[in-house]
Amino acid sequence: MDHPRPQLRRAAWTNLDGAWQFAFDNDALIDAPEVVDFDREILVPYPPEARLSGVHVTDFHRRVWYRREVVLGESPAGGAQGGGDERLLLHFGAVDFEAQVYIDDVLVGAHRGGHVPFSFDVTRFVKGSRFTVVVRADDDPFDMNKPRGKQDWKRDPHVIWYPRTTGIWRTVWLERVAASRIDRIKWQADVARWEIRADLRLLAAPLGGSVRVRLSINGRTLVDDTSLVQGGEFGRVFSLPSDHGIDNGREDWLWSPEHPQLIDAHIELRDADGHLLDTVESYTALRSVWVDGDRFTLNSRPYALRMVLDQGYWPDGLMTADSARLKRDVELIKSLGFNGARKHQKVEDPRWLYWCDVLGLAVWGEMPSAYGFSDRTVSTLIDEWQQVVERDFSHPCIVAWVPINESWGVPDLPHSQRQVALVKALYEITHAMDDTRPVVGNDGWEMPCGDLVNIHDYHHEPEVLFARYGSREAIDATLASVRPSRRRLMLDGYSAAGRPVLLTEFGGIACITEGEGWGYSVATSGEQLLERYTALLDALHRSSALSGFCYTQLTDTFLEKNGLLTDTREAKADLVGLARATLGAVAAARRDFKANPLGYNERWLAKLAATGLKG
Repeated sequence: MDHPRPQLRRAAWTNLDGAWQFAFDNDALIDAPEVVDFDREILVPYPPEARLSGVHVTDFHRRVWYRREVVLGESPAGGAQGGGDERLLLHFGAVDFEAQVYIDDVLVGAHRGGHVPFSFDVTRFVKGSRFTVVVRADDDPFDMNKPRGKQDWKRDPHVIWYPRTTGIWRTVWLERVAASRIDRIKWQADVARWEIRADLRLLAAPLGGSVRVRLSINGRTLVDDTSLVQGGEFGRVFSLPSDHGIDNGREDWLWSPEHPQLIDAHIELRDADGHLLDTVESYTALRSVWVDGDRFTLNSRPYALRMVLDQGYWPDGLMTADSARLKRDVELIKSLGFNGARKHQKVEDPRWLYWCDVLGLAVWGEMPSAYGFSDRTVSTLIDEWQQVVERDFSHPCIVAWVPINESWGVPDLPHSQRQVALVKALYEITHAMDDTRPVVGNDGWEMPCGDLVNIHDYHHEPEVLFARYGSREAIDATLASVRPSRRRLMLDGYSAAGRPVLLTEFGGIACITEGEGWGYSVATSGEQLLERYTALLDALHRSSALSGFCYTQLTDTFLEKNGLLTDTREAKADLVGLARATLGAVAAARRDFKANPLGYNERWLAKLAATGLKG
């Protein structure tokens, strides 16, 4: 999947990644694009700190500038439907942190927020077939009150923080569209009712026109519905063909990590005379997640989450990777026996979420943290988090939301009602936007709210972990009296009663063979790493009360040498041995690691065999 927006695809788009002119403005003194001295080249979308950018300068950069000349052919970006009333859109996957965009030195628009996409209609600014795009990106490296995730504020990476990402770090692309078009698609499944709802946002909605939605699985049409357009907001519920409630039939259509069945969607927008204005391709899935008492459920059944903490960094590209690398990471996670990933302190590329949807991986979507608390922290965090939830709402792989991690950005949570109010506000806002997924209040400790109770505990002794989390009684005692990392676990009257409990960070075993590095405990060889990992996982598999876990972590990431894989994605110990430990003895005995490395069920393996695909 190369398209930067997998759930709203048009056939014709132009990728602007590649060589751009570039300039540093570290003192942020230049305000006008026409006076910038573009003295070097950069390979977009890699940030200037990354080796793959061709720049690889890791200094403090307050402001950077980009410039590229664009030449449109006779059919710009492949052309659009809808006759001559066409618009040219310029899309940015992400620019950290504030962006100003110019066409031929004229300001088109600005955007604030370093982790989410934005677009501008540049039609009236483009005067001919040749024009110049300039981007100014402001990203104060010392600003602790903006969402920055793992980006370091020191010159060099230290402990658990990594090199900065300045400016453009996701794909830039052009798209020629009709003035009347589909601007957004929001998918929502109701498994209990056997329905799928589509909410479309239409721009320049053609009143009296129509929207046609066709849903299909492997070419078999499930729904072919045409409805009248009555305004810019279009909502429609589609009842799927009845299976009379037979579980065997229902299972054939449900999405899960073991059976990642997707439903293809083809959508057409026509005017009142039946002329085709817009066509987009998308997909959705039948999948439900929630909590039932003290259990996390997938498709109304208890589901034990085996997750790994995934930082989403590469040594040469930093936070930026192509689709092939993103896909390979998902495959490696599943090959290690995990059924889920907690994407940590990063809003990941939609193409990674696409591969999680396609290959089957449950994902916890997490907001990159600020580290200071101020009025600006509150407004910036709430604003950008809403954009994250809106962007990723329709991905079936996402099964939980995590707006706050370990009290980062709310450092005085036990003593500040303002900070408690922010955590609760993010929790409530997320539920107001999405009532279909559980929401975490504060992952790790000092929890004032949340649908799940998530604990971080890096004790390296397996029997200590079992004593703390082996039963519900043990967990209750831990919540009442034990303070991992010397932090209170519950705040403001919040209780674990009737809620699932998960150990969402643990382990962190480093395996350091040369150079400097860091971990929560240290193994001296791959064999010792496997032995310690197996013992830790065995302690959790013996627990009768935990609803899941998240091991720290997938890969080595700069000074953090506690990955199961190196930073170049090589296993540090026998990969099958690690997978057996992740699964536990019972589940491992049922898996053929050679024939079925990604852990699919028999139903999905049969489908793959029938279609000639590989799991």
